[in-house]
Amino acid sequence: MAGNTETPPGLEALANHLGYTFVRKETSSSTSSNAGDPVANPEPPKASSNEATEKRDTTKEPPKDDVPAGSLTSSANIYRNSPEDSWTAKEPENTEPAEGKDTIGHAVVLRQQKSKDSRKGYEIHSIVIQSSALKAALGEILEGYPGVFCNLDRLVFKAPFAPFIHRWGAILEYLERDDLDSVTKSHLGLLSDILQKELADTIKALQDYVQNGVVTYEHAWTVFQPGAVVLSSSGIGEQVALRLKSASYEKSDDDGNFFGLKCQCVNWNGKSFGWSEEYVKLPEFEGIQPITELRILPLAFHPRKEQLKLVLIERGKRFAAVSGCHYRSYDGPAIERTQDGNILVHNKGRIVIDTDSFCKQPMQCKVYTVPLNSKVKGSVTTSDEPTNEDDGHWNPPSEFDNEQNTMLSLREKSGSKPAKLSDNQYMLCTPILRGYSLNTKKWLSFYIDYVEPIKWNTNAFERLVLPAAQKKLVLALSKTQAATANKFDDVVAGKGKGMILLLSGPPGVGKTLTAEAVSENMQVPLYMMSAGDLGTRPSSVEYNLASILELVAKWKAILLIDECDVFLEARSIHDMDRNRLVSIFLRLLEYYQGTLFLTTNRVDNIDPAFQSRIHVHMKYPDLTTKSRRQIWENFVGQVPSHFKASELDELAKVVLNGRQIKNLVKTAQLLAIEDQKSLSYEHISMVLAIENGFKDE
Repeated sequence: MAGNTETPPGLEALANHLGYTFVRKETSSSTSSNAGDPVANPEPPKASSNEATEKRDTTKEPPKDDVPAGSLTSSANIYRNSPEDSWTAKEPENTEPAEGKDTIGHAVVLRQQKSKDSRKGYEIHSIVIQSSALKAALGEILEGYPGVFCNLDRLVFKAPFAPFIHRWGAILEYLERDDLDSVTKSHLGLLSDILQKELADTIKALQDYVQNGVVTYEHAWTVFQPGAVVLSSSGIGEQVALRLKSASYEKSDDDGNFFGLKCQCVNWNGKSFGWSEEYVKLPEFEGIQPITELRILPLAFHPRKEQLKLVLIERGKRFAAVSGCHYRSYDGPAIERTQDGNILVHNKGRIVIDTDSFCKQPMQCKVYTVPLNSKVKGSVTTSDEPTNEDDGHWNPPSEFDNEQNTMLSLREKSGSKPAKLSDNQYMLCTPILRGYSLNTKKWLSFYIDYVEPIKWNTNAFERLVLPAAQKKLVLALSKTQAATANKFDDVVAGKGKGMILLLSGPPGVGKTLTAEAVSENMQVPLYMMSAGDLGTRPSSVEYNLASILELVAKWKAILLIDECDVFLEARSIHDMDRNRLVSIFLRLLEYYQGTLFLTTNRVDNIDPAFQSRIHVHMKYPDLTTKSRRQIWENFVGQVPSHFKASELDELAKVVLNGRQIKNLVKTAQLLAIEDQKSLSYEHISMVLAIENGFKDE
C-alpha cells in the first residue's frame, strides 16, 4: 500500500510504553511500496531520567484509546472522597492519612463523623485502641464476648459499641481492682470517661431498665447479650433455652418490624451432638414492657431461673438418652412436614426415634450442626441499615436385655459413643426428636415431654390360641433369628440371611395376632406393610420396598405383610405389570436379613418361585369349639364382666372366628356401659340376635 503513512493501531502506544520513539522515512518517487510506514528506532533518544520515568509511569499517563482493553501490564488509580462522591482520575488534594505520626502515641483514637442528630456537631464513628495495657484489660473484661479479639494489633470498636454496653458493669468493676498498675488504670479510666460521655443516655437507660425489669423496643438490644442464654417458646408453648449468637432489628412484609435473634441449641444430627441454628423473632411493641412478659427474654431475668434450669437440664438428659435409634410410646402433639409447610398433628401409638433415617427422607429437613467445641461468633446490630460487618451466618457442612432391647440399632456397631454433655449443654438441648410413627406410617417430629417407655403386653403370647408346639416353634425361630442374625450365609454373600414364615388359613384364626404377639414377647417393633405403602408402579414399588426393608433391618423389627397374595400372586403371560411386581419382591426379599411374617387365606395363589423361599409354612385350621371358648374367655376377661362357665360353653358352640368374637364383645360392652352394668351373657345374646337377623335377611 504505497503512500500509506498511517501508524498501525496501538503500535505507537506500545513503543512509547517500552521507551522507544517513531521515526518516519521521507517519501520519494523511488520509494518502495512500504516507504511511508513508520519504523521503530532501536536507539531511543536521549532523555533525562525524569522524562524516562514519566514515559514509563502508566499511573500518571493513561493508555491511549486505541490500546486493546486489558493488554498492558500496569495498573491505574481512580479516587473519591466519600461513598456519595463519583470516582475521578484526578487525585484529590489534602488526602494525607488521618492516622499517623500525630496519633500513634495516643492510647485511644476517636474517629469522629458528622452527626445526624441536630443536637450534636460530631459523634464517634469508631474507637481505635492503641494502648497494649488497655488491650490486655479489655481482653479480660470482654472475655467470651462473640466476635471480639483483643489481642489484635489494630483493635477497632464501631458504634453503637454493643460490647461496652453489655459489659459496662464489668468495666466499672475492673476499675475498682487494687492490683491494677497506673498505666492500665489511667488508660481504662480514659476509655470509661469517653464512653460515659458518648453513651450516657444508653447506659443510663440500660441501668434503669435492669433495675426495674423493663425495656422498650428501641433499647431491647441492650438486654440481649450475645453468648447469653435466652428463653423462647416452642410451637406448643413449652419453654426452650437457646444460646444467643447475634441479633438485629429487621422488617418484613409478613411480620412488620421485629427484633430478630439468631440463636443456637444443642441438637442430634443422627451421628453426633452439635450446635444447630434457630431463628426467633421478638415483635415490635409499644411503650415500656416488663422483660418477663416478652415472648423472648434473657434467662437471667426469669424470676425462677434456678428452678427452670433444673427442669431444662433434666429434659436435656432425657433428650440425650434417646440419641440413636429407640422404640418408644407416644401420645401428644407432633410436627408433620407437608408441601404447604409444617403442621401440628396429634399422634398416639408406638414410634421409632431415628434422626439419621429421618434426615435421609426426601421430604424432610436435614439437621445441620457444628461441633460443640466451636465458639459462638456473632454480634448485635441496633439498626436495620446494611453494614459491612460479618452477618453472623454459618454455612452448614456438605448410630437380649429387655431394658436395652428398645435401642434398636444393635447390628450397627458405632465407632464411638456420643460425647457426654455438660449441664449447660443439657439445658440448651432442643425438645424436638425426629422419627417414625408406626401407626400413621409417617415421618414426624416429636416432643420429648410426650415420649414414654412402652408398656408391653406380656400376656399377648400366652393368650394366643394355638397348639403349644406351634407357638413354641414360632417364638423360637423369631428369637434365634434376631440373636444370630447375619451369621448364616448363602453361597452368595448377603443372600438368604432372613427368616420368612408363611401363615395361611381362613380369616380370624390368629395369623396376624401371631406376628403381633411375637413382637410383644420379643419387645421389638412390628412393621405392618400394605399395598398403600408401596404404590402401583413397579419403579415406585421397588424403591419403597427397598427403603422399608432397610429400615426394618436397621430397627431389628418384625416385618408383617398381611394378605401377601396381593403382592405375590402367581405370574401369568397376560399381566406384565404383575410379573414385574412379583419379580421385584422375589429379588429384594432374597436379601432381606430380618424376620418376615406373611399371612394369606389364599395360599394356592402364591407364585411357586416364592414358595421355595419360605422357611416355615404354618397352616391355621378353622377354630374348634375348645379354641373358641378360650377366645371368648380371653376377651370378656379384659372388661368388667360376669359370665358362668355354662354361658361360655354355650357361646363357644356358635361358629365364629376370632375377629368376629372380638367385635361382638366390643359392641356388647357398649350396651353394658349404656346400661351402667357389667358385661353379661344377656348383652352378648342381644348382639348375636341382631347379627343373626341380618344373616337371615
